Amino acid sequence: MEREYIRDRTLEGHESARKRGKTIGGATVADPDMLAMALHLREQGLSLRDMAAKLVITTGKKKGQHPSPATVMRMLREHDEQATASADA
Repeated sequence: MEREYIRDRTLEGHESARKRGKTIGGATVADPDMLAMALHLREQGLSLRDMAAKLVITTGKKKGQHPSPATVMRMLREHDEQATASADA
C-alpha cells in the first residue's frame, strides 16, 4: 500500500513538471548526422553493437562517448516508423 502511495505521488510530480514545461528523462543524444551515419552503417550490415562503437555523441554531457546499442536501435526504429507513416499518408 505504501509503494502505491509513493508511485502515485511520483506520477503526480511528473505530470506537474510536464505542465510547467520540464522534460522527464535524460537528454537526447541522437542528432540528424548520427542518424544518417547509423543508416549508412545498417546498410553495410553491421550489428547494433558495432554501429554503437562507431558512432560518437557530439553534444551534451556525454560528448565524445559512444551511444548504447539500445539507443541506436531506438533511433533506427523511430526513423523507420516515421518513414512508414509518411509513406502511408
